[in-house]
Amino acid sequence: MAEVVDLLAVFPDLEPAANAIENLRSIGVHDDCMNIISGIPVTEAMLGRPNAWSNVPRIAVGGSILGFGVGYFLAFVAPYLYPYPIQVGTQAYVPGPPSVVVLFEMTMLGMLLSTFLGVFLDSYFPNYRPMKYVAEISDGKIAILVECSHVDEKKITDTLKKSGAESVNPAEAQHL
Repeated sequence: MAEVVDLLAVFPDLEPAANAIENLRSIGVHDDCMNIISGIPVTEAMLGRPNAWSNVPRIAVGGSILGFGVGYFLAFVAPYLYPYPIQVGTQAYVPGPPSVVVLFEMTMLGMLLSTFLGVFLDSYFPNYRPMKYVAEISDGKIAILVECSHVDEKKITDTLKKSGAESVNPAEAQHL
């Protein structure tokens, strides 16, 4: 098996980084082998990359279903658990409008909590492992981490330099 190329290229701005990604694709580096490291929020569309896949929407739907179940229990089951029925005027034993409010609020609470938990878990936070990082990223620069085994290291380095990389160095994992 070929040795894995592990390079970290630092770019001064977004445009040269996007051009470098296109140039890396043209020499045969797949999107799976590239990782963008930035101190500012950068969307996939800004760099011409495919959308990232996330479990957060599925987790949010699961949380909303669970919240709806809790709301249903509180609105429709809990009144029947009292030993003595509480009748208020001529209202039904389980009134409609307050039940809708309880269902809505518990559904939204379940979705909110599960979304927070999903984002927390999906971002691998906290992470105590050493990570590949350079200090220039904190100063507003953008880095491309290339981890590829099927393309020659010299070819990747030359492509990154021609695309406007300030530096191309072997990536080292360090504690942040």
